Amino acid sequence: MNAMTRKNIILDFIKRNKLAVISTITSSNLPESAVIEFCQTDNLEVIFDTLKTSRKYKNLQKNTNVALVIGWDDDITIQYEGIAEELQGKPLDDHKKIYFAKSSRAKKWESNPDISYFLVKPKWIRYSDLNKSPWEIFEVKF
Repeated sequence: MNAMTRKNIILDFIKRNKLAVISTITSSNLPESAVIEFCQTDNLEVIFDTLKTSRKYKNLQKNTNVALVIGWDDDITIQYEGIAEELQGKPLDDHKKIYFAKSSRAKKWESNPDISYFLVKPKWIRYSDLNKSPWEIFEVKF
């Protein structure tokens, strides 16, 4: 299977999911995880929002490395590692449109001065479908 086909399989799966578990690293190098609503770009980037008072926001100010798990129902899952960037200016406006198209209920927090938006650029993704025999597992590196 070529790289483009793999990326399309991953993108199709990510589009069907609205929740993910994100893990960030504390200043003491300890992991912390949270469930988030998210959306995706066609480049397999993940967009999410968080409050500036949250643990993940504070962690991302010191260490932008994140790991996500998307999907766990039906024995199909994505493991995703990437770098998070806080969005500002025009990129923020452009990505919020994408985010609200998938997560329309998140728009109600847009005017909250403590809300912040992040874009995660992938470094590594593993797709696993355990319904197939043999299992379909492949990785994409960026």
